[in-house]
Amino acid sequence: MLWSGGWRLTVQLGCLRGVLWAPTHRTLRRLVSCIDPSMGLNEEQKEFQKVAFDFATQEMAPYMAEWDQKELFPVDVMRKAAQIGFGGVYVRTDVGGSGLSRLDTSVIFEALATGCTSTTAYISIHNMCVWIIDTFGNEEQRHTFCPPLCTMEKFASYCLTEPESGSDAASILTSAKQQGDHYILNGSKAFISGGGESDIYVVMCRTGGPGPKGISCIVVEKGTPGLSFGKKEKKVGWNSQPTRAVIFEDCAVPVANRIGSEGQGFLIAMKGLNGGRINVASCSLGAAHASVVLTRDHLNVRRQFGKPLASNQICNQALQMHGGYGYLKDYAVQQYVRDSRVHQILEGSNEVMRMLISRSLIHE
Repeated sequence: MLWSGGWRLTVQLGCLRGVLWAPTHRTLRRLVSCIDPSMGLNEEQKEFQKVAFDFATQEMAPYMAEWDQKELFPVDVMRKAAQIGFGGVYVRTDVGGSGLSRLDTSVIFEALATGCTSTTAYISIHNMCVWIIDTFGNEEQRHTFCPPLCTMEKFASYCLTEPESGSDAASILTSAKQQGDHYILNGSKAFISGGGESDIYVVMCRTGGPGPKGISCIVVEKGTPGLSFGKKEKKVGWNSQPTRAVIFEDCAVPVANRIGSEGQGFLIAMKGLNGGRINVASCSLGAAHASVVLTRDHLNVRRQFGKPLASNQICNQALQMHGGYGYLKDYAVQQYVRDSRVHQILEGSNEVMRMLISRSLIHE
């Protein structure tokens, strides 16, 4: 596990030497980065970062293209990541988490995303779900659900978005009517990462009247009668994680699975997303870092007019700087572009984020 003050690496740290996947002949090439992402970090954070970069290099980058092309959900690799503490990075240690800070978590996800942005994004969503249970659940819920999630023996999905409710999360329609010691859920969730594969679904549903105060948070376990899934979506990117609708038809869930009190669900959802947005931004930085390194290497090798292309062309778009090669699936840069594009939509679209930022500035 990785927890503050409890673990040290026996490696010498220096400037990052990132080994990133190069497409030619499906081999690994050692690329020394001109960017040092360890700047500003303390020694412990550099250690966490080094572990994550090494894992991304050895366990993710060589298989990133295959996972994308074959749409494989790399369960075994994610469980390996959990063995070094990445299944519950900012979850408390008494339930198997690593107990790290949000900054530590951001550093780790940024590094992992250089190996596979899509897979790292799912790991970040899983972590958000575990954090919700750890933070808002009671002791029994924490000790029941969190340990197998931290080891990634079980996987988790976050269920907020609905077919008719995206950015306006307070308008969700999925209902949960209490009957005795169970809630009966009816409705559906859309675009759920891990849908159909995950074991635990952290579901925001309506237990009360209209608006945010009528929403509660309920954990639904896979295999519960009345829980089903839509077809696997065909996506531009994020292909190493399945996306499906999650459907509830008279789905009976114990009241004991409610996280927090009735009416607290919207607050829980927003608190989760606040951290999730940082996680996704970190994944975007990792994709950008990998793209810059790949582009630098390409420009130094590719020659035009008798000298390296780097001497002739300046552009801040990595794919553009690859020219026609950047549009080929043999080159990893296109996958980083595809996998990071959805980051402008999920966890709050760019437009919603600008609205939240402006609202915050106005109230200051």
